[in-house]
Parts: sequence; C-alpha cells; structure tokens
Amino acid sequence: MSIFVSALTKVYGIQRAVDNISFELRKGEIVGFLGPNGAGKSTTMKMITGYLPSTSGTAIVCGFDVQQDPMEVRKRVGYLPEANPLYYDMYVREYLGFNAGIHKLQHASARIEDIISLTGLSKESHKKIGTLSKGYKQRVGLAQAMLHDPEVLILDEPTSGLDPNQIIEIRELIKRMGKEKTVLLSTHIMQEVQAMCSRAIIINNGQIVANDTIDKLQQGQNALGTLTVTFENEVKEELLTGLKHLQRYENLGSNRWKLYTQAPDDLRKEVMQMALNNDLNISSLQSDIQTLEDVFRVLTK
Repeated sequence: MSIFVSALTKVYGIQRAVDNISFELRKGEIVGFLGPNGAGKSTTMKMITGYLPSTSGTAIVCGFDVQQDPMEVRKRVGYLPEANPLYYDMYVREYLGFNAGIHKLQHASARIEDIISLTGLSKESHKKIGTLSKGYKQRVGLAQAMLHDPEVLILDEPTSGLDPNQIIEIRELIKRMGKEKTVLLSTHIMQEVQAMCSRAIIINNGQIVANDTIDKLQQGQNALGTLTVTFENEVKEELLTGLKHLQRYENLGSNRWKLYTQAPDDLRKEVMQMALNNDLNISSLQSDIQTLEDVFRVLTK
C-alpha cells in the first residue's frame, strides 16, 4: 500500500477542516482528489506529505508513518503544492540543482537534464524562474516534484496556468509516471480526472462523500441521468416541481431546462404528459448519461 490514511483529522479552533477521513492508494493508481474550495483537499495533502501536523489519525506513506518518520516519507514523496513556491531569483537549472543537493542525488546533472526534457522546459531552462510565464513556472514545480524519482506524487492543481497544449502534454506525462508510481492529484477540472484517473475521492466539508472508480460513480446509486428539454414557450417552475421522478433541475435560459432523475424513461413520459396537459410545445428533448461533473455537483451541493 503506497498511501494509507485512517481517521485523519485536522481541527482549527472550532472548525474541523478535515473530519475523520480514511482511504488507501495502491502503486500504479492515479486517483483524483476532488472537492469544492474549502473542502479540505489541500489540508489533507499537506498532512500526507508531512508539511502540516494532523490533530489526530494516521497517515502512512510507503510503510512509514508521517508523524514518526517524516524524513523517510519526504524521500519517497514528490509534492507540488497549490501555491507552487519557487525561488524567482534562481535560474531553472540552478533551482533544480539546489533541489538535487537537498535530496543528495547521484548523477544529478544527468537527472536534471532528463527531467527538464520530460517536463518540456528545455527552451526556458536558461532563464530565471521569475521571468517565466505561469505555465512554465508550473512546469518547474512539477520538475522539482519528480526530480528525485519518488514513489508517490502528490499534485495539487498540477495543470493550473497551462495552455490547452501544455495541459495535454502534462496529462500524458502524469499518466506515464502513474504506471510506475502512485499519484494523488487535486483538480477542479472534471475532464482532467476522466482523462487521467482510474478512481476519484470526493471530499465535502472535510468528509469523504464518495470513493470509487469513475464508471461506478457515474452509474452508482447517487448517479442521476439528465434530460435537456427545450420548450417553444415559457414554462412555470411549479409545473416542473410537480414532476414525480424529478430530482432537481436547472434553468439554462431561453426556455431550456436540464432535469436530473434516477428514472429517465419515467421522467420523459411525465414531461411529455405535462406538455400535453398544459399546451406546451417541446422543440427538443435530449437524454444524457450523467457526467462526473453532475455527480460532483450532486454530492457537494
């Protein structure tokens, strides 16, 4: 087991930022760690990496307790924090050399050149970090996280600030790294999770509300199908709230509504009957499988 978390808790005064959470990650897994702002994602990552002490509970990384053996844990973890702290007055190679010295890497120069190539920093590696764009600064952060070839990568918003082409490149890099390592990554981009992750853990108000494969989350008991309905004329909301199989709805504007349900076929019949009874004309009706974003919104509302 690469990461084992049991009853992990962090309390600030009267606020339980992380509330008794437990989960496991195995080698070769890339797991998305999802939640709204303030849910406890970054706090949890900081506790797992040893940057923040827990109030109670246990975090074990590669067999080492984070509280009892913090230095052993840090040898085995590559961490990209959300804020991505960098030394802006250092040149890229200088900064990576500094980190290589901290980790006491052998053949440091060769490893630095490899990681510069892997993260696409070759053209910018002669510059000071402070002169780089946000996207390249993020790449430098990824480079330092992976420099010492850690067994576990903890990445907090790893593609923040990258352009679409860079995002694809970094996704592919993380997927390659994930074949041999364990990756826990936080992101607000659901497509990113679906593109890279085999599993997702969703946290809300400091508590885990879901932990399963992407497919099972989309098809599980909390999953909702959707109907997108466009009417030719205005529809009063009280008509929709009277639908028996409707879980919730969204007004998309221009008489378009997105309806969430656990019984799409039954709701479709209800909508058609409602339209017939109230002289409403339907110009389009589309049924969709619930997306991961839909699951996220349902679980964290």
